[in-house]
Amino acid sequence: MALSVVSIAAATAVLGYNLLTNRPDIAGSGRHRAISSLGLTGSAAAGDAAVDVKVGDRVVATMYNSATGFPAADSGAFKVGPFLVPAGTNISVPVIDAPATNPLNFLIDV
Repeated sequence: MALSVVSIAAATAVLGYNLLTNRPDIAGSGRHRAISSLGLTGSAAAGDAAVDVKVGDRVVATMYNSATGFPAADSGAFKVGPFLVPAGTNISVPVIDAPATNPLNFLIDV
């Protein structure tokens, strides 16, 4: 896999919504993977929205939006882990603090 960005409208990114709902290519795989970078931007102001990044049922990161706008690979991504994702285990990204306005943009390198 490679670097992917998912953009979700604020009206859709309500509390509990999984940002990877429409991205089964990122969420699940039959092979072992590792998450190496994460980023969250968007909404009206930095820090006003948050998501949990989960591997299976385990929360591996809680991300707050670091800026408004769209994330760039060189400035909007934070190196993490790597967080190992066993084969057959899903990655989910539920919203835990919904954005006020504007889309949420989630970046993941798996």
